[in-house]
Amino acid sequence: MGLPALEFSDCCLDSPHFRETLKSHEAELDKTNKFIKELIKDGKSLISALKNLSSAKRKFADSLNEFKFQCIGDAETDDEMCIARSLQEFATVLRNLEDERIRMIENASKVLITPLEKFRKEQIGAAKEAKKKYDKETEKYCGILEKHLNLSSKKKESQLQEADSQVDLVRQHFYEVSLEYVFKVQEVQERKMFEFVEPLLAFLQGLFTFYHHGYELAKDFGDFKMQLTISIQNTRNRFEGTRSEVESLMKKMKENPLEHKTISPYTMEGYLYVQEKRHFGTSWVKHYCTYQRDSKQITMIPFDQKSGGKGGEDESVTLKSCTRRKTDSIEKRFCFDVEAVDRPGVITMQALSEEDRRLWMEAMDGREPVYNSNKDSQSEGTAQLDSIGFSIIRKCIHAVETRGINEQGLYRIVGVNSRVQKLLSVLMDPKTASETETDICAEWEIKTITSALKTYLRMLPGPLMMYQFQRSFIKAAKLENQESRVSEIHSLVHRLPEKNRQMLQLLMNHLANVANNHKQNLMTVANLGVVFGPTLLRPQEETVAAIMDIKFQNIVIEILIENHEKIFNTVPDTPLTNAQLHLSRKKSSDSKPPSCSERPLTLFHAVQSTEKQEQRNSIINSSLESVVSSNEKSILNSSNNLQPNMNSSDPDLDAVKPTRPNSLPPNPSPTSPLSPSWPMFSAPSSPMPTSSTSSDSSPVRPEEEVHEDASTPFRKAKALYACKAEHDSELSFTAGTVFDNVHPSQEPGWLEGTLNGKTGLIPENYVEFL
Repeated sequence: MGLPALEFSDCCLDSPHFRETLKSHEAELDKTNKFIKELIKDGKSLISALKNLSSAKRKFADSLNEFKFQCIGDAETDDEMCIARSLQEFATVLRNLEDERIRMIENASKVLITPLEKFRKEQIGAAKEAKKKYDKETEKYCGILEKHLNLSSKKKESQLQEADSQVDLVRQHFYEVSLEYVFKVQEVQERKMFEFVEPLLAFLQGLFTFYHHGYELAKDFGDFKMQLTISIQNTRNRFEGTRSEVESLMKKMKENPLEHKTISPYTMEGYLYVQEKRHFGTSWVKHYCTYQRDSKQITMIPFDQKSGGKGGEDESVTLKSCTRRKTDSIEKRFCFDVEAVDRPGVITMQALSEEDRRLWMEAMDGREPVYNSNKDSQSEGTAQLDSIGFSIIRKCIHAVETRGINEQGLYRIVGVNSRVQKLLSVLMDPKTASETETDICAEWEIKTITSALKTYLRMLPGPLMMYQFQRSFIKAAKLENQESRVSEIHSLVHRLPEKNRQMLQLLMNHLANVANNHKQNLMTVANLGVVFGPTLLRPQEETVAAIMDIKFQNIVIEILIENHEKIFNTVPDTPLTNAQLHLSRKKSSDSKPPSCSERPLTLFHAVQSTEKQEQRNSIINSSLESVVSSNEKSILNSSNNLQPNMNSSDPDLDAVKPTRPNSLPPNPSPTSPLSPSWPMFSAPSSPMPTSSTSSDSSPVRPEEEVHEDASTPFRKAKALYACKAEHDSELSFTAGTVFDNVHPSQEPGWLEGTLNGKTGLIPENYVEFL
């Protein structure tokens, strides 16, 4: 079980549970900081002590093997599991290298030490500074609050009002600092998954490049290296998508915390000061109290926020009555008396403010509890799953499949909002909707039609796959093997209402047709999952935990598209028993082919023997069918033919060096590293669709048209990586080399350029244009 998510709504309550959760995150950051510090020390020792290289590498490997990642949430994606076990894989490699007496590369400090130090100083250091500020504000707020509550009610009204205003300002500032600290802690926890592992991967790649004795080992490590790089890039892209969502939620909480208050199992909860009799008189002890109307149970937990610890045992009583305490009967303000069935005497409590006391009194008087009902962020309009709704969707699908199935960025590029609303008003007009044979006019652009289809689905009273099944679909996507995922989703689909299932089948059949044309439109199964996941499977409550599950929403849509014929045209099998499920998972873990969720973004490809190459190509072609890339721009600029600007992969990662034409498979997969039409897309988009740019978070503005890159045929280019020629027609070069007259070659995956007067072939993804 990973670390629990820190909800922004808990910052306002500042409950003991919230403090304990925050402590677990802080402990994880401290552990990571200590580990990185030790790792940097070991790395420097490894570089400087060549004579003790063998022993230093062994220690370094042991350190890696001992560290275990803790992820946020109750489940991990396949990519996160790959990253989590990456340190153990690194340790195994380093132990094997120790037997070969190899030497450290000269730039190890640059690729390993510097990024780790930067991450430790800029990220973990920033989190520590935020913690200091948070602790300081906690102490300040609690001190001022106690001082304020000790003010005598006999003071002038103007003085009391001024004191109240001062406390409100301090409380608001404390709340904002708390939100910012929680956001920073969450951010660092997510960043470490890729910014921490990536330098280690670069260090290992340097070893394989420069060490002759590690050459054979590097070939064996290549498969995992490719899988890990894909996982890192996927995790990075998901982080970019979820980070914007979490930041947006934090801003909403800052602006209006009450509207985004989490639904609580208690009628009322919060801090109260309870009057206790002591030998020397009476004292007021701070308690975190909860009240449940159904059982009339009041639970009091003595807790001091400044010390962060409990001050005694919990106490629960059954409410008998609650009476407001008159101001002239006690010197304290905001007081009320509680009588309990199972405790003699009266319990006098002090609320934090007049409003707080009013809420407690209303709750204990048996009035309706104050809950913040969840509000669907989507417009509900008049969209329904009726004959008009089916007619609208069918017309949109027919127009797309007959006129625009091959348009690049289909469903990814959004239309102008005003035109989308106008088209919807036309389609939803009862007169127009009744004309079932009428097609959508050619005057409407395809991007307007696709945006209208998505907007209509979001206008439904609830998501197409229904709120009550949302958690079940997410859990199904989190199962360990692909067979179990498909089986569980198959069963859940057949539990949907008939109209929902029919609409979903209509949509999935269409999306499968779109994916089948991804060579032209660049919309793979994975990219369609990114677009439709938040629309068809949005959560009922917008929380940090829900945002973290967006990646699993996308996986559900991918499974529906890839298995639409089985899921919608066959009856689901009887659910597996626990023993059968355990056996299937065990078999899957022994020999598990890559699933659709193990899709790549940036590929590694090493030249191998023909037998290994054919085997690897078959694996890659079967597992990389759905690909999400971090570069949105290539939606617009990539095509079936190679373009000279397809080098947008991360410069810190290795590039794909394509094999020569005679080693290419006869029919390369569209998502194969050997295919020239490799699609590159951005991270998962926001599920908020109220504007023209809301559903896809595309950087392309709705009013803009998409143009192809009109770059000149002959340009200068710089090498990102070193390359050794394997044929006479190829050029050998080192990183940083500048080529002249670079232009596309007739051989797929290669460019042609001039270096020192010699013209030859250059791997396309090894260079960037100047």
